[in-house]
Amino acid sequence: MRYLLLINGDETRYPKLSEAETDQLMAAYDDYTESLKAAGAFIASDRLQFTSAATTVRVRDGKTMTTDGPFAETKEQLGGYYHIEAKDLDEAIAWAAKIPTAHYGCVEVRPVWG
Repeated sequence: MRYLLLINGDETRYPKLSEAETDQLMAAYDDYTESLKAAGAFIASDRLQFTSAATTVRVRDGKTMTTDGPFAETKEQLGGYYHIEAKDLDEAIAWAAKIPTAHYGCVEVRPVWG
């Protein structure tokens, strides 16, 4: 079954990291990605730009409305995702728990239709 691991964290944290801390975090993500690939669970992943680059679209009464920024005011923002293949929810949760951001943010695990 396919799962989307949605990575949420406080995006204001990242600009405050030193270059060494950023390198360490990116290395942890590289290691995590390689472990997914080695297990045959990796489908896709991407890092998202900050919410300041987001546009939210709503259609009400036939009119399209856009709003700058994310769809809701939250402390944590969607920062990226992994699309994985896992045998069941327990395996997907185990993979989600290994994502570096899970240690200070959260990861939402969502089954993919299909």
